[in-house]
Amino acid sequence: MRERVAQIRHEALTALSQAVDLTALDAVRVAVLGKKGSLTGLLRAMQDVPPEERPAIGALVNEAKAQIEAALDENKARIIGEDRARSAATERVDISLPGRKPPRGSLHPLTETLDEIVSIFERMGFVWEDGPEVETDWHNFGALNFPPDHPARDAQDTFFLENGLLMRTHTSPVQVRVMQRHQPPVRMLAPGWTYRNDAIDATHYPMFSQVEGLLVDKHVTLGDLKGVLKYFVREFYGPETKIRMRPSFFPFTEPSAELDISCFVCHGSGELDHAVCPLCKGTGWKELLGSGMVDPAVFTAVGYDPEEVTGWAFGIGIERVALFRYKVDDIRLFFEGDLRFLRQF
Repeated sequence: MRERVAQIRHEALTALSQAVDLTALDAVRVAVLGKKGSLTGLLRAMQDVPPEERPAIGALVNEAKAQIEAALDENKARIIGEDRARSAATERVDISLPGRKPPRGSLHPLTETLDEIVSIFERMGFVWEDGPEVETDWHNFGALNFPPDHPARDAQDTFFLENGLLMRTHTSPVQVRVMQRHQPPVRMLAPGWTYRNDAIDATHYPMFSQVEGLLVDKHVTLGDLKGVLKYFVREFYGPETKIRMRPSFFPFTEPSAELDISCFVCHGSGELDHAVCPLCKGTGWKELLGSGMVDPAVFTAVGYDPEEVTGWAFGIGIERVALFRYKVDDIRLFFEGDLRFLRQF
């Protein structure tokens, strides 16, 4: 048995040193150390060795196995090195060829629009806040003074889920959660995706993004709201842009107002090239966002004292702003991922 072990070890080491490629090297490994290999067969034959000789023979076989495995690694490194040396001697990189510049990516126009809006409000001290997109009915509707029969609760407008949950229809639930966690003063932004069961067309999509703002403190007035929005509009659209506020209705604000901006195509004249402006339809104004003073019922729902604090809120649709800014006439283009469209930005 000792002679057989020595013979297998010698033959294996010799064959490994003479191997010229990895295929030949692996053939030696299988022949010696594989399931049916010569050294593996000796291990299986240990039962025929007298008990008093088994420890010595076993140690001899294990020593031979370790030497063969070490020789495998050593010769594998040798063959790989030889292959690389041959390649380096015969292959050359043609440095005269022009370089291939990888395509450079860019931010999506909706992301660029959102970042610019947020940066303007951050300069005024507003803080970005996040919240879940899957919401409870109370956070999405109940705390915001939506009555049970409000149309927004209808299945045609809201994606309802199991266990009383739903996909948020606006980012206002983030405001509710922040007010539950923090006492006034509060000055926050709530950007994020919202979901409504709308039919897809040029101006509607079941998923869209919003930025909502909230300011709560003592002695906050509607004049403060107008001043902040006027600053935002002039920073975003230019210093010549005019604004107007029209009475409106939202369940969570009272009074409520729509904010219009002067048309940036016809500059508020309603005419373009002696014809009706195609963007504002001759009115000279474009609706931008909804806003208003926070209804006292909302403060009561989140644990604030409406006799001590006042506040206002607003909501901006990012897609609407981007449509205006980039003069895009179909909201679907923002979601289709067509590089021919996106590369324009």
